[in-house]
Parts: sequence; C-alpha cells; structure tokens
Amino acid sequence: MATRGQRRVTAAQARGIALKRIYEAPESADGHRVLIDRLWPRGISKKRAALDAWLRDLAPSTALRTWFHHDPKRWREFVRRYRAELRAQAPLLQTLRQRARRQRVTLLYAARDARMNQGTVLREPLRRRAPRTAARGLPVRTRTATPGRSLPRKHARRRP
Repeated sequence: MATRGQRRVTAAQARGIALKRIYEAPESADGHRVLIDRLWPRGISKKRAALDAWLRDLAPSTALRTWFHHDPKRWREFVRRYRAELRAQAPLLQTLRQRARRQRVTLLYAARDARMNQGTVLREPLRRRAPRTAARGLPVRTRTATPGRSLPRKHARRRP
C-alpha cells in the first residue's frame, strides 16, 4: 500500500519514457534515471542527482544549445536541427529504447521550460520503433534482379 505522498506504480507505468527536471526529488517510480544535458546542472551533487547514466552524446551539441538559448521563436528550427543530430546516435537510442521496454526510463533535464527542452524532442524517437537499419544493423532490402529472375516491368531497364 502506498503511503501519503507516494503513488502506486502500475505495470503499464513501470515501463516507458518519462520526463523530469533534475531539480525535482528522485522517486523509486523514476526507474532508470538518465541525465540528457551536455553540462552538469548547477547546484546538484552527484548524490542528489541519483543518476544511473549521464548520456552527453544524446544532448544537443554546444553550438546548437548556445544558438537556441531557449528562445521560443527558434524552437521549431531547434527541433529540426536536434533531430538531425540524433540520427547520428541511432545505436545509443536503440539501447535506451530497449531498456524502456523492460523498465521505466526517466530523462532528466535542467531547463526551466517543461515544454521546450531537449527531453520533449528526444522522447519521440525513443517511443517510435527503430528503423530496420538501426535495429539490426542491416541495410534495408532493395529489389534487384537475381540470375534467372527478372524485375517487374516498372523496375526493368529501358533499352535504347
């Protein structure tokens, strides 16, 4: 039974991706706590942070972070650029995605704005299924002619 101030965690809540400010107190329901900032948050000790991982590589680059500077007018462009940076981190995203299938993963950020921060952008590709190339390390199958078998007419070469 949950005591006052604590919430009961259901099986559905025990897995998945959650977002939380690093300045909020850690809870057992947080599961695997991952800091996704490139810089260590001010005023937070390692003990108080209670981190399981600090994934700097999933944070926006220093250049992107300083360009954005939490300007709401730049949010859309920040999201576009950050997603482009995340594409290069497919293996790390896949690892985190697999962990989220087994247990709750809480992405921790230091930004004051709960709606416009890297966590909200990062959560989306973690919730989606991985593309075949990232998940298995295999190229996507393409249609080519094999000996003794021709391609359908729409794929056949035109002869001059």
